[in-house]
Amino acid sequence: MFQAKPIPAPSEDKRWRIVNATMRRHGYQASGLIETLHTMQEAFGFLDVAGLRYVARSLRVPLSQVYGAATFYNLFKLKPAGEHTCTVCLGTACYIKGAPAILNSLQEALDIKPDQTTPDKKVSLMVARCVGACGLAPVVVLDEEAHGKLSPEQVVEKVMAWRTAVPEER
Repeated sequence: MFQAKPIPAPSEDKRWRIVNATMRRHGYQASGLIETLHTMQEAFGFLDVAGLRYVARSLRVPLSQVYGAATFYNLFKLKPAGEHTCTVCLGTACYIKGAPAILNSLQEALDIKPDQTTPDKKVSLMVARCVGACGLAPVVVLDEEAHGKLSPEQVVEKVMAWRTAVPEER
């Protein structure tokens, strides 16, 4: 099997070693694209353009294919996320049971739109097509924990608490 010579990473950041290990484990084949993007996001928190170009060159796939995968899956983020993430499900059940009202209340309270982060970098507001918890509709995912059947006011109260919380000392 052909083993490609590794391409120099975009920076000296040691996290690229983790990304490279994933690509090496897949033999620098295109079939390792999704796992490589997952690894890159875990390491850096988001997928930046330089990183996407690096992955495309390393796996010998068109940048359009890498960008297509990164933008197709809701899990991947192309911008740094805030300290906390609030994702509103807009799937059919959630939509019917009040998700638009929750989203509107959050946009007004935070003064941001979906896929944006508050200026203080505390909260990122996201939307999802479906989170798979239809029985709890409407569902809001707060820092990867699903909450269902909450009113817009309850969701705003929880999210606004993040903005006023005092950071814990280590």
